[in-house]
Amino acid sequence: MLFGLDGVEVGLIIVFLTLFAGILSGFPVAFAIGGSAVISFGIIAALDSNGLLIHQAIDKDSAQYAALLAEGIRPEAVSIFRYPELPRIGEPVFLQGWEVALDRNVSFIVNRINERVLAGQSIETLLAVLMFVLMGITLERSKIADDLLKTMARVFGPLPGGLAVSVVVVGAFLAASTGIVGATVVTMGLLSLPTMLKNGYSPQLSTGVIAASGTLGQIIPPSIVIVLLGTLAGDLYSAAQEERAQLVGCSDALTYLGEPAVVSVGTLFQAALLPGILLAMLYAGYAFVYALFNPSKAPAVQMGSSNSEPITRSDGLTWFLGAPIMLIGGLILFVNIGLVGSQSTIVDSYTDAGTTADLRTSVGPECAAAMIDLHGQAEWDEAVAQQQAIDDAGGVQESRQLTSEERETLILEKIEAAAPIGTGLAVSMMLLGLVLTTARGVAPSAGRLPLIAGTLGALGVLFVDVALLGPTTSAGARLLLIALPLGLALWGCAGAMKMLAKNELLRVVFPPLVLIIAVLGSILGGITNPTPAAALGAGGAIMLAAYRRLADEGRSGKMILMTTFAIIVLILVGVNFDLRLGTGDTSVETVLAFIVAKAAYLFAMFGILFACWVLFTGGVLSPVVRETAKVTSMVFTILIGSQLLNLVVISFGGEHYIQQFLRSFDNEWTVFLLVMLVLFILGFVLDFLEIIYIVIPIVGPVIYGGTMDPKWVTIMIAVNLQTSFLTPPFGFALFYLRGVAPKEVTTGHIYQGVLPFVLIQVAGLALLAAFPSVVTIVPNLIGN
Repeated sequence: MLFGLDGVEVGLIIVFLTLFAGILSGFPVAFAIGGSAVISFGIIAALDSNGLLIHQAIDKDSAQYAALLAEGIRPEAVSIFRYPELPRIGEPVFLQGWEVALDRNVSFIVNRINERVLAGQSIETLLAVLMFVLMGITLERSKIADDLLKTMARVFGPLPGGLAVSVVVVGAFLAASTGIVGATVVTMGLLSLPTMLKNGYSPQLSTGVIAASGTLGQIIPPSIVIVLLGTLAGDLYSAAQEERAQLVGCSDALTYLGEPAVVSVGTLFQAALLPGILLAMLYAGYAFVYALFNPSKAPAVQMGSSNSEPITRSDGLTWFLGAPIMLIGGLILFVNIGLVGSQSTIVDSYTDAGTTADLRTSVGPECAAAMIDLHGQAEWDEAVAQQQAIDDAGGVQESRQLTSEERETLILEKIEAAAPIGTGLAVSMMLLGLVLTTARGVAPSAGRLPLIAGTLGALGVLFVDVALLGPTTSAGARLLLIALPLGLALWGCAGAMKMLAKNELLRVVFPPLVLIIAVLGSILGGITNPTPAAALGAGGAIMLAAYRRLADEGRSGKMILMTTFAIIVLILVGVNFDLRLGTGDTSVETVLAFIVAKAAYLFAMFGILFACWVLFTGGVLSPVVRETAKVTSMVFTILIGSQLLNLVVISFGGEHYIQQFLRSFDNEWTVFLLVMLVLFILGFVLDFLEIIYIVIPIVGPVIYGGTMDPKWVTIMIAVNLQTSFLTPPFGFALFYLRGVAPKEVTTGHIYQGVLPFVLIQVAGLALLAAFPSVVTIVPNLIGN
């Protein structure tokens, strides 16, 4: 054995040393990974051919090995780490020679690139990366971050540590809109660091809060880290749980777990929401408390008012607190008492299939014992009783097509149970009411006519719904009947929007906030998957940037506003009308709705092209596209290179060796903490892309193959990487900030400033470990 080490251990050392040398060589990381794979394979093959790499494998022909199998221990559970006393035999790391390993690697890399990069199931999710990158870079280059920072400074500046709090708030906004750590840190460093230093803030607090806020892009959705982790986590969890089920004697993971072994990117976005908000609140809380004890290092700063006229405390409490509570509370009350609810008369064409038992009980004794151990005796007994009741009733009923009489009966039942006010109209009028009440609070001295008209219009819409509309009213007739009061309500809201525009906070925050809510809401609510939502975000970012560009040039932005209105019309028509023309009996109403939707679609496309032209002529679009192409190509090139490196590790048994070592620990928490520690250390020298695509596929089958919730595991990994990117002396965020910090800010200042935030990160990790429900509560409430 070379240096007294096992041949596989030497091979792993060679791979990682070659990888680090390639990264530190100055070559682009995307190409250094693939190059290190080729070089390390050549070195290992040369050493193995000369008999220098000998792997000490278990002698499977020995009596001791046979005795273990006779005791019922599965061959997969036998390893040199768990049973070091077993006899061993020396064998080369390439059992059939490096030529065969090379031939297999070439075949595997072609298949993997086809599956994961070109045409596999994950390619649609990976396309979301391109869209989110385009969205983030567009917002970054459009100076929206500059406006956000100035406005937030005016709002929070008068508080102790207010500028630091405003940096955290803007950092969270940029994290939710860009998802790129480097871009956020650089942008915040250029915009806020000079202002904070000029107003007497200490360099330590200033740099610490900027670096920490910049890393929020790792965890706050839509995070690129979560997207990329999610594409792997789903495959790893599914495969690991299938293997786990078969090891205990069950046929598949669905039988063993009682639920599908599935985790999606959308579910991970739901899981990451609360942890991201929690970390942002901890950052802001630390800045505020620090300012209370060190007022000279984080003074309150008056940056001017964000509103055109003063707002009294009474008006603020009434219109910004009391009125929203009444509107939202009233809607919830009306829903609970049945005044607001569904008016749908749609029924299924088939009956529901009969319910099955919570667990599959028709399994072998080995699988049954494992399921009882996993779920508990009480749940198993309940499933057995459920299955017995189903069998006594003749078995599970199959779904069948309903007769016309049965359908008519179900439709009549739905009509009778329909609520007087539809949920969609009620929620829409509540939102209009929030606009009207907020406008009243922002501009207390403005004319009240639009607000009164808008209120009467909203109430009129609800009255028409109760008095004239019913579940059987067609969408076209519904629109005609509410047209007059709805027009009045919209006219009043148009006047309210002019009042709201006088408030700088609302004018600056509202557009990107709506974009973020639209993107995240469509994902978190299960309306669509991340890729269409990312496309919506990219298009919205382009229109926002174009509107900002037109405003800077003194030109009208009406085309952008009309395009936004066209998109809203397109969505509303698509939701309320059946736009299929080839269904046989097509009504005039459907044809008119299709024409309106088609016109809105064409106008929206023209508006987006106009926005692109505005950005192109303004010199914004070209660098945005170039930067997007650069980042996206880097991601996909790293993906290809990392697949090649993984195959090299697999070819000489390195992946199996590492997994056997991790599985030799009986305590699942020990394994997870060990993996987290390794990831934390690797985060100093490897970017998140390399860690996700090189390290996670190796350790993933172990950490995703146990009893831990895969959502919780993935979010813990993301927060852990965020911590390592912030930790001195190698954290990536620190180098980004060092590159844009002024000369008077030293590296020592940056290191001292981030240490409290590193401790906050560690405390956040401990909190998530102690209370996993922080991660799982939102997915459990929303569902998939």
